[in-house]
Amino acid sequence: MASRALTYRVLAPLRLAPSTRQAPTVLRLGGRPYSTSTDAPPPLLQKLKGDLKTAMREKDASRLSVLRAILAATLNASKTANPIRTDVQLVALLRKTQRASLESAKEFKEAGREDLATKEEEQAGIMEEYLAGSGVQALGPEELKKLVSEAIEAAKGAGVAPKAIVGDVMKRLATSLEGKDVDRKELANIVRQMAEA
Repeated sequence: MASRALTYRVLAPLRLAPSTRQAPTVLRLGGRPYSTSTDAPPPLLQKLKGDLKTAMREKDASRLSVLRAILAATLNASKTANPIRTDVQLVALLRKTQRASLESAKEFKEAGREDLATKEEEQAGIMEEYLAGSGVQALGPEELKKLVSEAIEAAKGAGVAPKAIVGDVMKRLATSLEGKDVDRKELANIVRQMAEA
């Protein structure tokens, strides 16, 4: 009788009404779910990881600091809805980080901290090396102005309202700038200036 009571106590929690039953939890053994991606990492990212090891061996503090910051930002981006999957995205991240370093250097100079300004400028220079060697085609202001001019003419020819030209031009340029290194902020400024002229 005691064994029957024990069985009842153990099994009693499993006897739920059909509407409250839950599927059993299945534990997966083996690899982590996020490591099963078949996408190869961008070549530039692989280079950065290799250079991180070299910088550690050589005790290159400036390069090590830059590489750790970029790789940390890449890791953080992988946890969002827009992970970095291409060299173009990685170059955009490098540009953004470089711009922040240059702004910091300017602020340090204004505050009279030449030592910190020099450090930030050195880090921006290291990022420029990676940008130059990324293999991603960069477009300068003159090339952008030419593309924007053509897109504005096409938008006006299509009868786009003057208030909607900036948005229409940005949409038209999105496909032609795919896979190229473009400072989107600079592009938006050029489009606004040329659309108003």
